[in-house]
Amino acid sequence: MDLKSLLNKEQYEGASTVEGQVLILAGAGSGKTRVLTYRMAHMIDDLGIFPWKILAITFTNKAAKEMRDRVRSIIGEKADSMWISTFHSTCVRILRRDIEKLGYKSSFTIYDTSDQKVLLKECMKALNINEKDITLQEVMGKIGRAKDTMQTPASFMREHEQNFREKKIADIYQMYQKRLKENNSLDFDDLIFKTVELFKTSEETLEFYQNKFQYIMVDEYQDTNGAQYELVKMLAKKYKNICVVGDDDQCIYQWRGADIQNILDFEKDYPDCKVIKLEQNYRSKGNILHAANEVIVNNSRRKDKALRTEQESGSKIKIYRAFSDKEEGDFAAREIKDIISKEENANYRDFAVLYRTNAQSRTFEECFRRRGIPYKIIGGTKFYDRKEIKDMLAYLKVLVNPQDDVSIKRIINVPKRSIGAATIDKVQTFAEEFGLNLWDALSEVRTISTLTARNCTSIEKFTSLMDNFMILAETMPPSMLIENILKESGYLAELEKSNEIEDKSRIENLKELVSDAVDFEKSNPENNTLADYLEQVALVQDADKADEEADSVVLMTLHSAKGLEFPYVFMVGMENGLFPSASDINDPSQMEESRRLCYVGITRAKEVLYMTSAEKRLLFGRITSYSQSDFINEIRFDLKEFVNGRSITGGSTGENYYNSPTKLNSNPHSLRNQIMGRNQNTIGRKTSISYSTSNSNNKGNLANANNISLGKKVRHEKFGTGTVVSVSESNGDKKLTIAFDKQGVKNLMLSMAKLELI
Repeated sequence: MDLKSLLNKEQYEGASTVEGQVLILAGAGSGKTRVLTYRMAHMIDDLGIFPWKILAITFTNKAAKEMRDRVRSIIGEKADSMWISTFHSTCVRILRRDIEKLGYKSSFTIYDTSDQKVLLKECMKALNINEKDITLQEVMGKIGRAKDTMQTPASFMREHEQNFREKKIADIYQMYQKRLKENNSLDFDDLIFKTVELFKTSEETLEFYQNKFQYIMVDEYQDTNGAQYELVKMLAKKYKNICVVGDDDQCIYQWRGADIQNILDFEKDYPDCKVIKLEQNYRSKGNILHAANEVIVNNSRRKDKALRTEQESGSKIKIYRAFSDKEEGDFAAREIKDIISKEENANYRDFAVLYRTNAQSRTFEECFRRRGIPYKIIGGTKFYDRKEIKDMLAYLKVLVNPQDDVSIKRIINVPKRSIGAATIDKVQTFAEEFGLNLWDALSEVRTISTLTARNCTSIEKFTSLMDNFMILAETMPPSMLIENILKESGYLAELEKSNEIEDKSRIENLKELVSDAVDFEKSNPENNTLADYLEQVALVQDADKADEEADSVVLMTLHSAKGLEFPYVFMVGMENGLFPSASDINDPSQMEESRRLCYVGITRAKEVLYMTSAEKRLLFGRITSYSQSDFINEIRFDLKEFVNGRSITGGSTGENYYNSPTKLNSNPHSLRNQIMGRNQNTIGRKTSISYSTSNSNNKGNLANANNISLGKKVRHEKFGTGTVVSVSESNGDKKLTIAFDKQGVKNLMLSMAKLELI
């Protein structure tokens, strides 16, 4: 085949360089799958390499199928004898043939998450470890991470022998692996772990697969973990014909084990490797690519490269600073409606709204429903469909209607109260026998002969708790009632004890439910009872039942958007404190990963990119005020334009949605003040600044904790003059965000900055 006519210069180089070690740095939208596809076709059709000598590894079954289908469309059935599969599928095939050398039978079973949990619970029970002390999710997570880094139970124990808690997990890990083997079973993480172990213990097996796979290709190499890295390195050791494709600028999964050093250190592992950069982007307009380059160049841990395109510059990046999060949602809805009405070929599916966390979807869902814009959520669940939200709504429904047996059954043992399914069945039988609803039967538990005294006590505690909530519901607004239930039921405390990311996200969603109720109360000053709130929620849920195949705007997290593209993209919530998060800002490594995530978001856009933020945001039940994201400030001024809204220099076209302070619970221990960190000083505060042009002669007047404040003009010996746009406490020091006249926005610590007031 004539590769030169099918590929650009760099793509051709990647597809035609077959022998030796090759690192293909493939920028977003640069056609890496095309390169890999034609590379394999070229190897088989033009060079006569046997298909079964080639191993191509991807990260998802979808990517593997797409690659296999595309190679087959070029060279036909010869592609069928190639191994194009995921890491895990590859390892299963190897283990089925040779796992007996590790003392397992080839008929081993693979445990899914449910099976894992059952076995781990048995191990914890045998070791007398209470799940209240060390949660099951924490144990699963730490064992999984240990396997990702090739840590055996023995090495995990040695590393943590001085830590009592970690030593307990090491004991569980050891027993868990022993019982897995007794059951002739492997969990998902074992598939790669045991394949590497097999290669280390059987040179004969390793040599067989080294000879079989003389040419190895790995896609998305930046996402490999320690075990995957080791597997590939061992397989490629003999012939060293290895080609890895990836983009260090798109490594956004370090939190789940991806090690960016694998791609950054490839040239150290293979000093003779050839590096090919795919920098020609076929997806986005010029200004979008320039913006992506402007942001990512601020990372230090990266390979030097820059995306380019032959397309026109297109629109500038549209920056919108809303007064409130509601206004931000309305802006996105208005823009979508406007484009749909003006652009003949525009469809709702051409639009994507990308946010940092799932909890941010609620405002956009509400605005889209109000304006009749169809939408669907990808990589997440619609707000009111999430388990924790459904649980809390079930509590509320029972308070309004105690005859709601379905809701009672949902929450009677959530969180766990020793009221199991068998106990509920006995109460249900009693209710049916005497023609009672479930709530009335629960109130008569002492007359149910089949229940034990312990059963009765547990049920009475539940009904007493609900009775108290019913009394509060008569006078307390829905937002405060939700806070009270979260605290007094123990629901929030159970989530807070967990170390799992998923449970942290659940807490965020529950706090967002409080915000939803606060919104409802403000919007309905006359009819804002609990019954009124539940009625609105029910109507919203009914509207959510839209056709999933319909032409719809896509709402998703930035992580879920990787690999996708849309003509119009809204990156929302672009504020310091949200994206990047506060923890990102204080950790250089996390900040670099967050910046890579921003780069991924920017490069999803083909035609038009919006980056929006809000001056005030109702977040987790409280009004917060964040400055515009550093990531927006890193984009050159000539690449962006403000569209209405508020710039950081002030001025607004938006209505003040929060012109009255949110009602605060006077109880100093309330969730609203304590758990949700409400700072009354932020309520109603504006972050917009009027830049002063005057220059006083206060030279030598150094800034300190007593005289520094929002809006102060300062001089820095390196960055020049600027204005303080944010002041926050940080470990006994003050963290300042300063908009410098010529150097852009910088974050500085007061004690180190040596700022002069002017």
